[in-house]
Amino acid sequence: MNSLKNPTLAPRPLTRRALACGALLSIALTGIGHDAAAQIKTADNPEGNPVWKKVRASLFQSRPIAPASDDVLSLVVPVRAEDAAIVPIAIRSRMKQTPERYIDKVWLIIDNNPSPISAIFHFTPLSGRADIETRVRVDEYTHIRAIAETNDGKLQMATAFVKASGGCSAPPAKDAEAALKTLGRMKLSLQGPADGDKPQLAQLMISHPNNSGLALDQVTRLYTPAHFVRQVNITYAGQPVMSADVDFSISENPNFRFYFVPKGDGVLKADVVDSRDLQFESTLKYRRPE
Repeated sequence: MNSLKNPTLAPRPLTRRALACGALLSIALTGIGHDAAAQIKTADNPEGNPVWKKVRASLFQSRPIAPASDDVLSLVVPVRAEDAAIVPIAIRSRMKQTPERYIDKVWLIIDNNPSPISAIFHFTPLSGRADIETRVRVDEYTHIRAIAETNDGKLQMATAFVKASGGCSAPPAKDAEAALKTLGRMKLSLQGPADGDKPQLAQLMISHPNNSGLALDQVTRLYTPAHFVRQVNITYAGQPVMSADVDFSISENPNFRFYFVPKGDGVLKADVVDSRDLQFESTLKYRRPE
């Protein structure tokens, strides 16, 4: 079940802060210039990108960031993307999410995108596993980073280099009129059989153009206004599982795969807010196997 909710409901303060941070960084990064950024397209110097240096200073100041250990965090992306507008990405962890020790937050950074802070994922112990799979736009050859913060405040980072370009300015797959007809339709589904109290893989699909504001309409010769999903909240039986502050780096028709721990029968619910404060929800009833 899914529905369009009251568009006047105020968004959460965290999203406002995240968007403000991204906007300030975009302004600050304009001084770097495209020519300078274009020179940084080699995979052998992940710490040398001036964009990353600014992002790091803004988000983490002087906090140490250790290389990710395999049991905490891994990042899976294609070396060369088939389509820069739909680049599959998987952030995975082998660490069990428990109240005593869990991954609290994961930042997804795409260095050379117009808005490098592409997503901030928040996890709880009820997620069972701090895994997320989605699809992103990549504007030019770039390092992609997943930075995890555990509940003890420690940071670890996994980095990969992706060869792709033009994803943020690529024209949408659907025309605007067709996209509006299905705007906000969502589907929650279970991926794989239910298995008691073990983490259950689920998928959320959202029908949304996720316009970046950077794509030129070939008919009107005007840029399509930005309009994208900016917040996703997942709960189970009323308890928080995972939330995400995202921007237009997420591909058209956003798709997220994640885990939750079904403690008894309950309802899995997704609440979504876009950049025009339109709100959508979808629910899925879950019954534990006998």
